[in-house]
Amino acid sequence: MSQRKTQSRLSSAALGGAALLLGSLHASAAFAQTADTGGASASAATAASADPASPASAAAPAAAPAAASPFTANVTLASQYVSRGFRQTWGKPAIQGGFDYTNPNGLFAGTWLSTVSSKFIEGGSVEWDLYGGYGGALGDLSYTGTVYYYVYPGARMSASATNYNYGEFVAALTYKWFTAKYWLTYTPNYFGYDSQSLGVGNGKNSRGSGYLDLNTNIDLTHGFSLLLHYGWERVQNFSAYNWQDAKLAVSKTFDGGWTLTGAVTKAWGATNVYDRYTTGAPDSSGNIAVSNPLQTTFFATITKVF
Repeated sequence: MSQRKTQSRLSSAALGGAALLLGSLHASAAFAQTADTGGASASAATAASADPASPASAAAPAAAPAAASPFTANVTLASQYVSRGFRQTWGKPAIQGGFDYTNPNGLFAGTWLSTVSSKFIEGGSVEWDLYGGYGGALGDLSYTGTVYYYVYPGARMSASATNYNYGEFVAALTYKWFTAKYWLTYTPNYFGYDSQSLGVGNGKNSRGSGYLDLNTNIDLTHGFSLLLHYGWERVQNFSAYNWQDAKLAVSKTFDGGWTLTGAVTKAWGATNVYDRYTTGAPDSSGNIAVSNPLQTTFFATITKVF
């Protein structure tokens, strides 16, 4: 295996944030922007309904409440962007935001963006997620099916001329406070993993890679919530690049659509291939930036939903 190629590859997210932190109980939890899932993130915004209209004055004729808008927007300031256990902004702050549309019939679509570091994604500065799907509920059991496509404008691995763009199908089931998701890569490569970019094997790609995403979301009352997350990524045909991640996050919601979150995340690889990761980008001293993006880290986010 080529050491240079090994060090210049990595997987992104959803998680997860999420949430994605961003990333991540899609279409059902308040942690959507702070969970790891996404994308490499898997970290896309939840479509949230507006509060019902205030009751009409008792002195006036009764009026029908205004319908909640199917459109929502969100913006997040994060101390760093961590998705599926990976520090995608190399420990630096990130700005994130998105738009969502939710139809009463269960269909939804949206887009979400985050800044990323060129030290993590060669030539990249932005992650752009596009997604759409369908959700519903049967009593306490809710379900969603979502199609994601992740774009990294201008990003490319120079050694192999490989881009990072990829797509995933996501199936999710939520029962009360527990959500299980599975993210399955439908594009030829997951985040550019293939024989050419990794220097492993001949003519292999990573279609069929999967990420198991388990989340427990507990209401602590008074606007506080606790998220416990475990994830496991299986990289098809390249098991040395598999990893697991875990996260604990506490969020506090405020009036006006504000949420403040603090989280601790940790990931560990099946092997040591991520221990000295680099894209070849220089650091502030002009030296090649090398780090372990899976190390234990703390990050905080503040999100506003409109």
